[in-house]
Amino acid sequence: MTVAAEQVCTVWHVAITGDDANDGSAQRPFRSISAGAAVARPGDTVLVDAGTYRERIDPPRGGTEGNPITYATVAGAKVVITGSEQFTNWIELGANLWQLTVPSAVFGDFNPYAEVVHGDWILNRRRLHRRGMVFIAGEWTPEVTTVEAVTNAAGAVWTSQVDGLVDRPLPKPWGIEGHAAFDPAEFDPAGNTTITLRVPAGVNPNDGSVEVAVRPTVFTPTREHIDFITVRGFELRNAATNWVAPTSGQQGLITAYWSRGWVIEDNEICYSRCAGIALGKNHDEFDGERGTTDGYYETIATALDRDSWSRETIGSHVVRNNQIHHCGQVGIVGSLGCAFSTIEGNEIHDCNAQGIWAGAEMAGIKLHGALDVVIRGNHFWRCGEPAAIWLDWMAQGTQVVENFFHENMRDMFTEVNHGPLLIANNVMLSDKALLTNSRGLGVVHNLILGDVEILDDARETPYMQPHSTALVQMKRRCDVGDAQWMANLVVRIGDLAAYDKAEDELPVRVDEGQELLAAAEMADHTRLELLIDLERRGDAWFLRIDQGAQHSTPTLPRLTGDSLRPALVPAQRFENSDGSDLDLAHDYFGAERGELTAAGPFASPAIGTIQVWPRR
Repeated sequence: MTVAAEQVCTVWHVAITGDDANDGSAQRPFRSISAGAAVARPGDTVLVDAGTYRERIDPPRGGTEGNPITYATVAGAKVVITGSEQFTNWIELGANLWQLTVPSAVFGDFNPYAEVVHGDWILNRRRLHRRGMVFIAGEWTPEVTTVEAVTNAAGAVWTSQVDGLVDRPLPKPWGIEGHAAFDPAEFDPAGNTTITLRVPAGVNPNDGSVEVAVRPTVFTPTREHIDFITVRGFELRNAATNWVAPTSGQQGLITAYWSRGWVIEDNEICYSRCAGIALGKNHDEFDGERGTTDGYYETIATALDRDSWSRETIGSHVVRNNQIHHCGQVGIVGSLGCAFSTIEGNEIHDCNAQGIWAGAEMAGIKLHGALDVVIRGNHFWRCGEPAAIWLDWMAQGTQVVENFFHENMRDMFTEVNHGPLLIANNVMLSDKALLTNSRGLGVVHNLILGDVEILDDARETPYMQPHSTALVQMKRRCDVGDAQWMANLVVRIGDLAAYDKAEDELPVRVDEGQELLAAAEMADHTRLELLIDLERRGDAWFLRIDQGAQHSTPTLPRLTGDSLRPALVPAQRFENSDGSDLDLAHDYFGAERGELTAAGPFASPAIGTIQVWPRR
């Protein structure tokens, strides 16, 4: 018998003062993170000291279950990995007007000022948007389309010109007339790229205050199945990402690329042109060719039949305790590759907030195929259309629990899912709370301030065997119904009339006496009289609720997972992904509910001022 040698895990050191010709020891560190990635093996750590690293990390291998490859920062060190560069050859053209001209060859095989943001399901609002970005004092600057617009602008803006540039529209544009997507452009690689920039008074771009995005991503493998990677403690920023359509390869500022078991935690992820974190689909020969509903059926079939989409090979990622902000399209995206993942403890704000385009995959979190995904304990604010969380197709076994929403265009949109989909113990304070044309919903113990809108939608979407990607039926009508609303505290009357159309086999359950709006009794229901105010003190948020409603005494029996009947179409009970019972005995803060409890997300009646973020 031979005994396997005990694995020896190595720490590879990286520092700004290092050299990639070194051996990666603490005494002789590498200069680049990529050099550490090149040698790291399962169980190893690439440990990075303070500084700004201008590179794209393309890990050539992953770890194994229980032995990930970890990329982490030295304790207390601020480490920035950026997709942007500084240039010191800006020329002043006039008051607050500057111009940078560089050979296009500087950008190598990717020129973000030649390429436009393009892909399936983008509505570009009758103008082109370059993938490049310009940053002043760390914040992005709006793009305009002409030098004249820069010259005449009152505030900071930029535009670009690339010698020999020819934009080529796709032959089959998606969307309404005039909103076509575009192929990557042709240009003269021997020519120049010019950026014209208006800056605030007193800014000199040559002193390092201005940066220019040059890389398409910051941390993304080229190959599929680079599994079990941990990325911890970095500031990752300034990537010229492209549109992340659900039918095409999805690449974010950081990407768990068609893989399994990544942990992305304790990072600041910001200023991506399109997506911050991508947990999604792989690139293939069908990119840009399947931008229809039938195309998405084909995308699912390809993932199952050819690309090994299963619990054993794809997903099961953890995204936790990150600051995710200023992502132009979406904070976290995942088409299929997000399955079986947990997203918790993140602050997600200012995503898709610029209003410069429209289309699909826009949100704080946008997921297709969110099988057994848990979205728990996150804070969403200032996210644009259509919602802070958008769950689209195959949200089955999904839990959206203990999240805090405010100042979003809408808090949640659940689109044509069969469930079970649990929405529980959330604090939803935006003017629009929920838009849903899904069934199999369990809406339990939420505080819902904004409008609720229920749509009747007969589109056909898939459902799977419980806790699996094994397909039961690719096309099953998603008629309105099969919803259970229990123990919510609802403040504003919404449009729930569509529930009145529910068929007998898809009944809607709204328990009596639990301070919520029954569709059939909507006109007669007394609106709860609450005064709700939200206040920020530093990094903390406080909710003030003045008494004026009849919910001051706990009178509701404590709920369990068995209080909800199974979702009817998949015949799947509301439970955790391992088949264990749901925990509805604890509230938004994790406090245990008594045998009698209050409606809404708090175990005790919430009267007065309470800190809702960070959660205590």
